[in-house]
Amino acid sequence: MTENAVLLWGLFNAFIIGMLVLDLVVFHRKPKVMSLREALLWTGFWVGLAIVFGAGMFWFRGARAGTEFVTGYLIEESLSVDNLFVFLLIFRYFKVAPEFQHGVLFWGILGALCMRLVFILTGVSLLERFHWLIYIFAAVLIVSGIRLWNDKDKEVEPEKNPVIRAARKIFKVRPGSHGGALFAREHHRFAVTPLFIVLLSLETTDLIFAVDSIPAVLAITRDPFIVYSSNAFAVLGLRSLFFALSSVMGRFHYLHYGLSAILVFVGLKMLLSSVYPIPTLASLAVVALLLAVSVVASFLWPAKTKPAASASPEESL
Repeated sequence: MTENAVLLWGLFNAFIIGMLVLDLVVFHRKPKVMSLREALLWTGFWVGLAIVFGAGMFWFRGARAGTEFVTGYLIEESLSVDNLFVFLLIFRYFKVAPEFQHGVLFWGILGALCMRLVFILTGVSLLERFHWLIYIFAAVLIVSGIRLWNDKDKEVEPEKNPVIRAARKIFKVRPGSHGGALFAREHHRFAVTPLFIVLLSLETTDLIFAVDSIPAVLAITRDPFIVYSSNAFAVLGLRSLFFALSSVMGRFHYLHYGLSAILVFVGLKMLLSSVYPIPTLASLAVVALLLAVSVVASFLWPAKTKPAASASPEESL
């Protein structure tokens, strides 16, 4: 890695850490419910930052790098919307109070950034050493897309998650909200709160989604900085996007078909990369078109409402 590359990575990560600290220490020091207006403003802020960063990529690194970043960001942002459906179900399952959801998402996103950085660097390194892995990545994306197409009704059962089950055996779980804290003391002994279990559930869910999303961007570019930065901006805006869309998520009932088609498309792009490399600009157009069609179709043909099933978790917050 060159000196300029080290400086670029250092500055970008310093920016990410600075924004997270500013968010936690200044804007959201105390648990509170994020209003729709505030969520929309924060969503616009993060999207605006991504646009400015993308413009910088066009200006300093050229049209190819800029287009790759925009395509990667659009893929990650669209797949993130699908994550939000699962996050909402997890919060409902554990009955997490709205004022504590932002804090859990904050720590979840911090963990997601660390995990995705490891995934990206490992994935790029493996592809550079073992080119045949590109076909395995392509197969993962295509199979994931087909499974998503058939996955109409998402069900979340955190208690079947082996990580959650192991955590309950290892740690003492102290019931209650504890002001949104993840850890507590019980009779001078260390204990975790139910919110810690919720955080583990979010992290393991994001890890599963990363298996799809990281290869999807690697199908667009092998530049680890572009892959990571597009992931970072999409993940950073995830919290505000969650609160902005939480009340209308049910309306996007055709979105999973669009996301399924996107995964299959980028899988085919990766599969055919050695025979017929699809231009990045064409990939951007296809991804944007598939996403737009699924969203518009959701509003033109609304889904029939179904009564929500009640959950009975061990702890409620």
